[in-house]
Amino acid sequence: MAKINLLPWREERRAALQKQFLVILVGMAVFGGLIVFLGDRYFNALIDHQNARNNYLQQHIAELNRQVAEIRELEKRRAELLERMEIIQGLQGKRPVIVRIFDETVRTMPDGAFFLDMTRTGDAIKVSGKAESNNRVSSLMRKLDNSEWFKEPNLTSVKAAPDFGEQGSQFELSFKITSPDAEAEAKEK
Repeated sequence: MAKINLLPWREERRAALQKQFLVILVGMAVFGGLIVFLGDRYFNALIDHQNARNNYLQQHIAELNRQVAEIRELEKRRAELLERMEIIQGLQGKRPVIVRIFDETVRTMPDGAFFLDMTRTGDAIKVSGKAESNNRVSSLMRKLDNSEWFKEPNLTSVKAAPDFGEQGSQFELSFKITSPDAEAEAKEK
């Protein structure tokens, strides 16, 4: 029988298959590397685009924050100006009241009595003075009580003042200021 040696053919076939496998393996590695590279570029482009959008938004947010701070500052200045205007209007409106208070003080003062000291705190007035007698102090209290501009007279102390006569008195009293218009409005309610 003839001897046929199939080993070289098998070896050539094995070498060809191994070479084909290596080519396919290298091709797949290159293709995989290309896919990874393209995916990386794509996702980096998406990240860069999002970062650009974020920067744009941050710039506009910073601009809006600056405008909000400016608006708050303007509102604060407006409130301060309105407060000043109210104070000025209040002072303008109360200017005649002070004159009226002094006028009413003179009208309520009986003969033979005078004030040594007069202190105003808000709507309360404290007075110290001297009178020829206790009757003059009583007359002053009645006139203060009947006045449209004064209310709640309160005699704090009465002492003898011999330097002002035999029946002289030194007194301290307090009363509150009111406006006839304010009392009329309070009575209507």
